[in-house]
Amino acid sequence: MKSLEITEQGQHTLAEIFSQPQSWSTSLAKLATSPELLAAAHFARPGAQWIFVGCGTSYYLAQAAAAAFNHLQLPAQAIPASDLLLYPALTLHAGREYVPVVISRSGRTSEAVRAAHLLEKTYNLRTIAITCADGQPLESKSSVTLKLLDADEQSTVMTRSFTSMLLALQYLGATISGNDAFCRTLVDLPRQVEPLLKEIPQRLRHFVEGRAFSDFVFLAQGPLFGIASECSLKVTESSCSYAQVFHSLEFRHGPKSIAGPETLITFLMSESSYEAEVELLEEMKALGAATMVIANRIDSRAERAADFAVELGLTTLEYARPAAYTVWGQLYGVYYGLKKGLNPDAPKNLTRVVELADKQ
Repeated sequence: MKSLEITEQGQHTLAEIFSQPQSWSTSLAKLATSPELLAAAHFARPGAQWIFVGCGTSYYLAQAAAAAFNHLQLPAQAIPASDLLLYPALTLHAGREYVPVVISRSGRTSEAVRAAHLLEKTYNLRTIAITCADGQPLESKSSVTLKLLDADEQSTVMTRSFTSMLLALQYLGATISGNDAFCRTLVDLPRQVEPLLKEIPQRLRHFVEGRAFSDFVFLAQGPLFGIASECSLKVTESSCSYAQVFHSLEFRHGPKSIAGPETLITFLMSESSYEAEVELLEEMKALGAATMVIANRIDSRAERAADFAVELGLTTLEYARPAAYTVWGQLYGVYYGLKKGLNPDAPKNLTRVVELADKQ
């Protein structure tokens, strides 16, 4: 890691972002040999619906994990913990079988802990927890806990914990479905991403320092929508900037009215929807918007229409790549926060854990 990338403010968040390939390797290696992985895999039942539950970043992680499980022929949905607590009947239906997974970096997030308690005690559903901490309340409320202790962070915002837990859940899904190729491509992802962190971040920082924007938009379809949501949140958290997220092609249906020189639109483009998204990219560029593209391969059309582009060049399977897309939204948020004179390690109004007072 170059010293250029570490400043007094934001140093912990940046260090945690750059440590992700190592965190992924360590977390997956330990997970693969853990008895907890096998115990969680045994919860799978034919026809059961997987429910991924989280708050904030962990909810966006739930969206990305659900996309991977659906791809692996394991029916899944993501739901905010608050919705499960307030409107359980909209998710849980009599006569259906469910396998819940509750996500919390700290294992102390009040709504996540309460959701696990509701699922276990009220609905008698054996629940899987995933966290980056040991011995926390979520673990005591769940039947099995996957713990990625090496992915924990000092910073307020989640970065390597998000991507490491995502890879762990993808690995769980691939293990359950017997997809060894998917497991192998997840294990190989850190090796392929690490070289990207040597040169692209410096170019990205120069781009951030050269342009100021009043609006940020992140667009994606399918397996990358949860990642776009998380990138949008990282810009909001780390730089106190207003950011929005839309399904890419939905942006034409009203939201494109904000397109213009003061709006940066970031496209997270996957291979399956690439052609449709390139057309949208060209359309937004013609409307005067600034554009950033993150894609595995970038052709000449996308290159011409992008003010900044990140080409990943990965050989891994398409549905195993979302973690690699996340890094650049994380970095953009930190760099823009530093540009504004903020400290992304300790964003305004935020705490590392959201803990609510116990109900009387």
